[in-house]
Amino acid sequence: MPPQPAVTPGAPDRERTVPDRERTAERLLASSAKLSFNPLKDVDWDADPVPGAYYCPPRHLSLYGTDLWERMTEGERIELSKHEVASIAGVGIWFEEILMQMLLRHAFDRDPTSNHVQYALTEIADECRHSIMFARMIEKMGAPAYGAGFVAHNLGRLFKAISTHSQTFGGTMYVEEILDAFQREVMNDDTLQPLTRQVSRIHVIEEARHISYAREELVRKRLGFLQRRWEQLFLGVVIYFATTALIHPRVYAAVGLDPKVGKAAAQANPHWRSTKIEMAQKVIGVLDRAGLVGAANRWLLRAAGVIA
Repeated sequence: MPPQPAVTPGAPDRERTVPDRERTAERLLASSAKLSFNPLKDVDWDADPVPGAYYCPPRHLSLYGTDLWERMTEGERIELSKHEVASIAGVGIWFEEILMQMLLRHAFDRDPTSNHVQYALTEIADECRHSIMFARMIEKMGAPAYGAGFVAHNLGRLFKAISTHSQTFGGTMYVEEILDAFQREVMNDDTLQPLTRQVSRIHVIEEARHISYAREELVRKRLGFLQRRWEQLFLGVVIYFATTALIHPRVYAAVGLDPKVGKAAAQANPHWRSTKIEMAQKVIGVLDRAGLVGAANRWLLRAAGVIA
């Protein structure tokens, strides 16, 4: 079990210093101009899959270590890795489409000549390319577009329309950080499929800027006691549905398992829970320091499996 993030009660640290918004945006714009990708050209879409190679580390699969896993053939395990990566990518597209709309709302009320707004628009352009990249990866792997599931998909309609500043950037931090933690390991493992490694590398490099932008915006907002409790609760709902949607039950049918049986095994699997805690560890700490983890949402974070 990885070390747990420090989740402590009380108000966020009031002594923190936030860098100037315009200087941060200027730096991020310069970085974007220097190092950005065109996934249509920078991913080798014509390469065939490597026989016998997983699409992600086996230990991160939801059934790893279960009785079902022990009964699966090596080919079925590799196939499961492909479909779980496709499912996670589908959730990535779902949230990136929500994020683009939230960033447009954020930019709509601000000066378009500012570096801050121009970086928001640059990030939207990045997210458009990322969504296309994930969609092409899913298509190339021959997997379905699983999506986030009916409930999460439709809650996204509400979230993108009414989210506050803290919810927008807190939700962004959470989803981008857990994908980043997962993909950093994928991109550095040369035993995995080149396709997922290439896609992961592009996403990690460009998302580093997005995470920096969101982290600073997150701590700019000073919250009173009652508002902080509301933000905690709403963000807890976002974290719960984003996390539980990562692996669509239909992925288990792709390897000949009953989706209900596969889902139940994953939910009871301590290895899968440990993986989620590991992926979320860093961002839960960030949210905690911003005052967005507390009594109002700790129960949701436990239910999602991202804290012990």
